[in-house]
Amino acid sequence: MSDQAPASRDQRRWTPADGPMPALYLSHGSPALFEDAVWMSELFGWSQALPKPTAILIVSAHWESVPLSLSASGPNTPLVYDFGGFAQRYFQMTYETPDASALAARVAASMPDSEPVHQHASRGLDHGAWVPLKTMYPYGDVPVLQMSLPTHDPARLMDIGGRLRGLREEGVLVVGSGYMTHGVPFLTRDQFVHNVVPSWSADFDAWAADALARGDLDTLMNYRSLAPAVLFAHPTVEHYTPMFVTLGVATDAEVPVRTTIEGYRFGLSKRSFQVS
Repeated sequence: MSDQAPASRDQRRWTPADGPMPALYLSHGSPALFEDAVWMSELFGWSQALPKPTAILIVSAHWESVPLSLSASGPNTPLVYDFGGFAQRYFQMTYETPDASALAARVAASMPDSEPVHQHASRGLDHGAWVPLKTMYPYGDVPVLQMSLPTHDPARLMDIGGRLRGLREEGVLVVGSGYMTHGVPFLTRDQFVHNVVPSWSADFDAWAADALARGDLDTLMNYRSLAPAVLFAHPTVEHYTPMFVTLGVATDAEVPVRTTIEGYRFGLSKRSFQVS
């Protein structure tokens, strides 16, 4: 990263002439991502291919909360070290970002009375937010706000995304942060040591890739009954469902996505994409 990072500081900033900012769904990985030079390069390169956003709104698999909730929005938002078994250095990392209170106010104003919003005073960014963003925007010079997952219902998440669509006209980067396959309980030594891809991960990834390439929203939304090996690929679904916020933010959710990252880490699919 050291030979690339200076470009981030000089990255061209978004202007209205760029049109709406794209929205992203990314597979975020654990803190071990910082030990994967290829994946870091993929994420950093992705950010550099976009104009620098005015702010970032990110929905992470690691914050399921009702009602819809927003992280602390002041400058230097703290981090949540919601993991265990990793080197001590990861518990000492910081990511000091600018004030995001204006974005928090915009998000709250976008929601209807039926979708109340709770503003947290001290809740920080969890690793589903700060691990990928620290890689993509290492200088921490873009305001970041995290929003909780209040449901796993695809239709409701699509509606929430749709209400946030106007933020893209202001240069805000909306990110759904999950993992295309996340059958962690079923991983073995072969996955962790040799990145052997289990059939359930490959099959689910191929199914998702096909549906995304066809813009087949109905298939993606009915994953519980249509996706192969779904109980292995997603024994819990919080790493899959942030996708629907991203698709809801899209101008047309049935337009095929632009896939930016493919491949596997520890046998899990890193598939990530952007929508316009």
